[in-house]
Amino acid sequence: MDDVKAIPTPDQNDENFWATVLTPVEPAWNEPGDDDSFAMDEQLLAAARSLAERISTRALAYRTAGKPFDAALMAAPDVQLAMLRSLYEARRSVDRLAESAATVAGRGGSSYAQLGAAWGGIKRQSARLKWPHAVPKKSASESVPLHYAGGDAVIHHDPGADAWWYTATAADLQEDESEAVHGTSAEAIARATEFLLTHARPTRPDTA
Repeated sequence: MDDVKAIPTPDQNDENFWATVLTPVEPAWNEPGDDDSFAMDEQLLAAARSLAERISTRALAYRTAGKPFDAALMAAPDVQLAMLRSLYEARRSVDRLAESAATVAGRGGSSYAQLGAAWGGIKRQSARLKWPHAVPKKSASESVPLHYAGGDAVIHHDPGADAWWYTATAADLQEDESEAVHGTSAEAIARATEFLLTHARPTRPDTA
């Protein structure tokens, strides 16, 4: 509890907010327990089933007939095939989100060793192969692409100003371009992700 209390928790309007947020804390996470893993399974199952019911041809037939899709129909082999297809999409979503998280963490100062530890304990070399652009080289000032919250941003370096800036198009198609005023790529990424999160695509209602 003392360690938790020692971590500063400034509000976003505080002057030192970004300096504090961009300073990593250790440890970065606590190992999830069985209850956490089971809860994740339940949430993933709910999301995958929702997609399966949208893409299942049998479920579509029931909707067309104006009938509810009874839970017992999930036992149909074809519905389980739709479920399997949905889980494949879930895996692709995880890969995309993992790349975004690794990029934000790496550009914020995390090492490939830390990224690998977070990704189930893979080796540093494996993390580098998985996310080759996540951790910049010390002399790198190239543009950094970022996909987050359904939108895209590119972080640029202005050599003349020795500062970073970004252009972004959010999931709701709102666009933003910052001034070259950010002292580090991590700060520019933080500002870009803040914009992308603010303009994330609204949650799609379930189609019954």
